[in-house]
Amino acid sequence: MNRLLKLFTNGLIRENPLLVLMIGLCSSLAVTTAVVNGIGMGLSMTFVLIMSEVVISLFRKLIPNSIRIPIFIIVIAAFTTVIDYVLKAWFPDLSSAMGVFIPLIVVNCIIMGRVEGFASKQPVIDCVFDAAGMGMGYTWVLAGIAVVRELLGSGSILGLPILPDSYQPILFFVLPPGGFFVFALFISLNLLIKKQMKNQPDPVSSTHCA
Repeated sequence: MNRLLKLFTNGLIRENPLLVLMIGLCSSLAVTTAVVNGIGMGLSMTFVLIMSEVVISLFRKLIPNSIRIPIFIIVIAAFTTVIDYVLKAWFPDLSSAMGVFIPLIVVNCIIMGRVEGFASKQPVIDCVFDAAGMGMGYTWVLAGIAVVRELLGSGSILGLPILPDSYQPILFFVLPPGGFFVFALFISLNLLIKKQMKNQPDPVSSTHCA
């Protein structure tokens, strides 16, 4: 159980796909002008990642090595199409707001990287925890960036006014440079947290020393 928990938590902080691995950045910065878009993109990516890793792990011993990449793309594309049609049917406004970035999940480096580097070699249960951790790590970063950008750029969160009417929105934060700026702040914060965690004394070691 500890091994599976570690697989899950790796994607949240230690191997976060955005803050540490720094892959899949294009769509991430494009959709984070609004919190609802960030959450929608993150959950869509998580669904595709989990389902793709599970299917490819199940059939990993049957997939010929010479054609594994085309097969991976077909599997990813199938689940991307599913989530695309679900959003269009049930959340048309969200689907319209994210535009082409949902179909582009097919070529997102995060999914292809985890499928090729992990799911094609590991059992299903490991893949579920790995994909869930990576997906949730991706989602919380998108949501966090979107909160900052929407709040400072529009004075609202989830479309609801938060700051007083006298607040003048800073348009910089809804533009691409603002996305890069906030993303850099999140990377710095993540590095600071990891440094603090690394510098904390091991309670077990401290007990033995005493």
